[in-house]
Amino acid sequence: MALWNAQEKAQDKSNWERETLEKLVLAQVTEQRRTRRWGIFFKLLVFIYLFALLLLIRGPDLGLSDLWDRDKEPTEHVAVIDIEGLIASATSANAEDINKTLRKAFEDDDTRAVMLRINSGGGSPVQAGMIHDEIRRLRSQHEDIPVYAVISDVGASGAYYIAVAADEIYADKGSIVGSIGVRLDSFGLVGLMERWGIERRLFTAGEKKGFLDPFLPLQDEEVDHVKGVIDQIHDQFINVVREGRGDRLQDNGELFSGLVWTGIDSVELGLIDGLGDDRTVARDVIGIERMVVFEPKRTALQLLLDDLGVAIGNRILNWETSPQWR
Repeated sequence: MALWNAQEKAQDKSNWERETLEKLVLAQVTEQRRTRRWGIFFKLLVFIYLFALLLLIRGPDLGLSDLWDRDKEPTEHVAVIDIEGLIASATSANAEDINKTLRKAFEDDDTRAVMLRINSGGGSPVQAGMIHDEIRRLRSQHEDIPVYAVISDVGASGAYYIAVAADEIYADKGSIVGSIGVRLDSFGLVGLMERWGIERRLFTAGEKKGFLDPFLPLQDEEVDHVKGVIDQIHDQFINVVREGRGDRLQDNGELFSGLVWTGIDSVELGLIDGLGDDRTVARDVIGIERMVVFEPKRTALQLLLDDLGVAIGNRILNWETSPQWR
């Protein structure tokens, strides 16, 4: 009897330990599930917050401003397109994006004038030429919409090439304007290679395929050929300026020498029509104070990468070696 009671107590104790262990495990599993649910909830909350913040800050850049403004009464405005920084295919001032934005600005029913807000020292002659030609084409299709170019800090070289497509050009008295010329940068390492005893080995198919190789001595005929190329581009630049500015240009022998001038001197030379900034031109010249900035539509990933500074890396990786109007 005593042995049976002892076995029963041992069995009860074992059952109690088992039940207690099961309760502990169940409580731990329940807590883990609760923690996981709260973790998912907070992650979702952070995602919604960041998404809402992106829409609030970058909504217009993503093309969502049309949805927000759909119910607003139409109002006439000056359509503003920014041309800033190096003009090149791998930068924000590229012909494809700017031309799309120009077309959108001209086709907007409330646009009464288009303003090119320029702050650039130039860049690719091809990209600048494509933007210039598109402005001229759109002007011919929308003769009732005048185009004004407003230069802030710099409107030189390829940027000025774009500006002369406008009906009128304005700048600040201290703006840098002009630089009507072409340059092609290169370098030579022949002397350094000779000093270090390095031999250059180049294999080409085509007699002149390796011309302007920085590791080989310059040849006179190669220099003459390149000079002819940049002279031809320079002549194109000069013709575009003469066509755009017409009789407003003054007779000055250094006008197309590649020099730059201040805004005050540019008025006297006929490079620009007057002094002013974007707001004074909108108010006093155009007569419409409301300005609406038109920008190319960009994906959320592009905006995020730009905000993180990856655009700087792209500039380095896609550095252009073509002739530069700058």
